[in-house]
Amino acid sequence: MTAEPSVYIVLTDTGTLFTQLIQQYTRAPYNHASIAFDRELTELYSFGRKNPRNPLSGGFVREDLNSGTFSRYPETVCVIYELQVTEREVQKMRRVLKFFIRRKEKYMYNLLGLIGVALKEPVEFSNSYFCSQFVAAVLHYSGVRLWDKPPALVTPEDFRRHERLKIVYAGKLKDYSPKPI
Repeated sequence: MTAEPSVYIVLTDTGTLFTQLIQQYTRAPYNHASIAFDRELTELYSFGRKNPRNPLSGGFVREDLNSGTFSRYPETVCVIYELQVTEREVQKMRRVLKFFIRRKEKYMYNLLGLIGVALKEPVEFSNSYFCSQFVAAVLHYSGVRLWDKPPALVTPEDFRRHERLKIVYAGKLKDYSPKPI
């Protein structure tokens, strides 16, 4: 008997000025969300900084724990959740992800969407996402419906509070070491 597959939701706080501003409003401990297809987080995707030194240049990114934004901010704290899904749902998620990968240069960061979250009114564009909107959309388009609201209103805090997500790690991202299953 094989175990059900899982995806991993990674919530982080880099401690940057931008994240501090968001935290002043949200009062939430984490303000960035990513999705990974493996426990080692080698396939980690989100919407965020395309250039670690420029917070204004955002879009679809494949994140790396050892380079890019996370390496620039070594004191990044995180919580990593496991979400059990079906093999079919993983296949659907990978198809959705391929769509993003093929069009990665066309995507932008949905800064207006953050204002929409604050106003509880979704602001959506076909080529623009913010991090938690992207993760929620990948799940949603794959048939994994965790909330009764559109992806454009999902925040990192919504992931943190969802009962289907099981914590696998909390602490500094640089100290994360996946335990063998």
